[in-house]
Amino acid sequence: MPLQNDKKALNTAQKQAVLHTEGPLLIVAGAGAGKTRTIAHRVTHLIGQGVPAHRILTVTFTNKAASEMRERIRSLVPEGHGMPLVATFHALGVRLLREFHAEGGFARDFSIWDREDSIKALKRILESLGIGDAAPRSVLAAISRAKAGGNSGSAYAERARTFREQQVARVWDAYERALSEENAFDFDDLLLRTLLLLEGSDKVRALLQNRWSHVHIDEYQDTNKVQNKIARILAAPENNLCVVGDGDQNIYSWRGSDMELMLNFETEFPAAKTVLLEQNYRSTRTILAAANAIIEKNVRRKPKRLFTENEIGEAIVLYGARNDLDEAWFVAESARELIESGTKPNEIAVLYRENFQSRALEEAFLTLSVPYRVLGTRFFERKEVKDVLAYVRASLNPRSKLDVSRAATAISRGIGKVTLEKMLAGNHDALSKAAREKVEVFQRVLAELKHAVRTLPASEAIRFAAERSGIEKALREDTEEGRERLENVRELVNLAVRFDDMTPPEGIERLLEEAALQSEQDELDEGAEAVSLMTVHASKGLEFDAVFVTGLEQGLFPAMRADDETCDPEEERRLFYVALTRARKRIFLSYASERMRWGSREYTLPSEFLEDIDPRLMQSAERGAPRNERIID
Repeated sequence: MPLQNDKKALNTAQKQAVLHTEGPLLIVAGAGAGKTRTIAHRVTHLIGQGVPAHRILTVTFTNKAASEMRERIRSLVPEGHGMPLVATFHALGVRLLREFHAEGGFARDFSIWDREDSIKALKRILESLGIGDAAPRSVLAAISRAKAGGNSGSAYAERARTFREQQVARVWDAYERALSEENAFDFDDLLLRTLLLLEGSDKVRALLQNRWSHVHIDEYQDTNKVQNKIARILAAPENNLCVVGDGDQNIYSWRGSDMELMLNFETEFPAAKTVLLEQNYRSTRTILAAANAIIEKNVRRKPKRLFTENEIGEAIVLYGARNDLDEAWFVAESARELIESGTKPNEIAVLYRENFQSRALEEAFLTLSVPYRVLGTRFFERKEVKDVLAYVRASLNPRSKLDVSRAATAISRGIGKVTLEKMLAGNHDALSKAAREKVEVFQRVLAELKHAVRTLPASEAIRFAAERSGIEKALREDTEEGRERLENVRELVNLAVRFDDMTPPEGIERLLEEAALQSEQDELDEGAEAVSLMTVHASKGLEFDAVFVTGLEQGLFPAMRADDETCDPEEERRLFYVALTRARKRIFLSYASERMRWGSREYTLPSEFLEDIDPRLMQSAERGAPRNERIID
């Protein structure tokens, strides 16, 4: 019996996408065109047609997007039909690597290094190789880009020609040894190792191709070569592969995403059906007119033009500020006026091209007492949270020197640097009697915690870790910040409750996975009564009633001159398009005639993007005489 899938909620193009169930399908979904709704209905329709839910796989890019997709599908599928697997690419990789660890030749209890872990390791390696002047973040970026392209360290080394590339190759070799010694994978390994597993094991590949009969890939324009290969292998041989995306929103080439994969999909799959979702349900006609005018100047794109049946809406507000402080006050004052007129603070976003722009904005918001939060401070990055998780990870994977070191020094245990080095090297005989006793106490704690993690529900294991490690006691005795930090530890226990129904230690593994793979958006509390300040990149996938796009100046947004060989002018234009299409009702654009950068004040020109928007769509704004802010003439 077919499911009661309400196709009346879909427009004609969305229905075409839902009803095409066999063979490759490309859904080009414009901003706000209801792609999540379309995928959810397609999955539900497949189940109604007799495809078992467990044979459907849907992959997206953030935990937030995966959670939203899961809820949409759950609301459509009646009880008793089960739920398909909905996961991010990285979470899928972790799941497969743990399941098939024996075939891959590594231990199941591997640790996942986050960016901070990788940078720490690279800093140590650079110093040991005598090239401490190199920036670890830059080296990590080079390694990450290469891995995203499917390259191993040895393959990279063979092609290294310049001094810089040869230097990266040396560091990469040592970095891989460090990962191996600590039984750890970094973010990029979760994808590359998954691909190598699929390519290298006929057994695993056949099993997984049989496990999933229909594969969906969301945000396809953001996939890199490795992710694309994984998707194609899993969907073979029937190629029931549905990819959904919008080339006009490809803004992550610096992370290795390759828009050509989407542009060439119909060439790779000549039998593919293509559906264009062009009806926008989010924004006003005014906002869409501006967005279309911006993106239509790009050449490398699949032609489409968003339209909407929404109202015309209000004009776009344009403010030319004297300087960055004047701009910040305009934004803060306008946000306050919006709130006073009934707009909820959490329905307002302030976007900027670079993180440094937030300082002046924060000062203005603070001075005017406008509630705000800056996206980017993640819960799992807080010290006390990382300390507790370090104990858990060290208990599961004692080879992880990073976690053992952090756990041993999280609170005062009398384990100093020299003792720590000897302990990590396994040279216990070289320790004094007093030092040996302290090390033995610490290792006893890890052993007890390992037993707890393997036998207790996730939340109880976290509670035990906080207590037995001494972290909870130390925070209670901290009269300054201890109370607030203790609340964060308690919140970690609350988060772990979600995994209590899993057989130990799977629940803890899932919690550690979520902690390692969390994105900025996953930290966004949509119920918080505060204006959101964030980069345009971080805003991807979000929407708000009112959006401020600041810093619209040549050299800032677009980031560099359009004729500069190191800058992709089309990606800068796509980034502005993404910024505009975050808004439902109101858009405020601003630029400053001068801005403080690198300690000096620079004179600027308005962004070329402003010239592409029909002046009839915009109205200029003015501020009254400055009140308390400091204006530099």
